[in-house]
Amino acid sequence: MNWANRLTLSRLVLTILFVVALSSPWRYAHTVALATFLIAGITDFFDGEIARRLQTVTNFGKLMDPLVDKIMIAAAFISLVPLRAIPAWAATVVVGRDFLITGLRLMASAKGEVLSAERLGKHKTSWQIITVIFFLTLLTVAEWSRESVATAWWQRAWNDAGAALVWLTVALTLYSGLGYAWRHRAVVTGTEL
Repeated sequence: MNWANRLTLSRLVLTILFVVALSSPWRYAHTVALATFLIAGITDFFDGEIARRLQTVTNFGKLMDPLVDKIMIAAAFISLVPLRAIPAWAATVVVGRDFLITGLRLMASAKGEVLSAERLGKHKTSWQIITVIFFLTLLTVAEWSRESVATAWWQRAWNDAGAALVWLTVALTLYSGLGYAWRHRAVVTGTEL
C-alpha cells in the first residue's frame, strides 16, 4: 500500500475521532472536533498530490479517496444536525446524493470500469468542507468565549451566513450529482453513449 492510500485510510480513523469529539460533553470537544476535521481535510489534499507527483495513482485510490470523502462529509453533516447547525433535510440530501453516486461507481466497478471524481464534484466537496468548518469554528468560538453565544454577530453568522452556506452547498451537491449521473447513465442503462 502506497503513502497516498495510507493517508486516505487515515482519514477514516480521523473521521471516527471527529464524531466522538463532536458528540462528547467535554469542555473543548468542539475545538478538538474542528482540529481533527482540519487535519482530515489536509490529508485529503495531500493524498491526491502525492499520488500524482509520485505517479502512484491506483484503482484503489480512485475508488477509496472519494468514498472516504463521502464518509467524512456524511459523518460531519449528520453530527451537526443535533447541534442545529445543519437542517436534517440538508444532511439527507448530501448523504443521499453521495450514496447514489457511490452506487453508480459500484455498478461501474462490477463492469470493470472505474469512475473517477470530476472537477465539479471536488468543488462540491470543497463547499461542503467550508460549510462544516464554518459551523465548527462558530462552535469553537462559543467554547472559548466568556460571553453568551446569543450575541448579535454570532447569531447572525449562525443563522444568516450559515443558512446561505447550507443552501449553496445543497445546490452544488444536487447539481454535481445529477450531472455526474447523467454523464455516466450508460452504466445504469447498459447502452453506449
